[in-house]
Amino acid sequence: MELVTVYLEDALDEPARLGMEQHLACCGECGHRLDQFRAVIGVLGALPSEEDLRGDVRDRLLSAFRDRHRRGA
Repeated sequence: MELVTVYLEDALDEPARLGMEQHLACCGECGHRLDQFRAVIGVLGALPSEEDLRGDVRDRLLSAFRDRHRRGA
């Protein structure tokens, strides 16, 4: 799922994009997570860049995502 933001920004090269789409087509869990990312982006209005976030906010968000990923949620 590390590539999700790059995928959503349409910044992957064609082979990586096709690989991501193939994976999403057969992996329901990743498809569900992608839908969740899209919902969050819809609420936020745009995908913030790292520069848009204060350092402490960015660090807390990254930590929360890593902890959630480790727990398998």
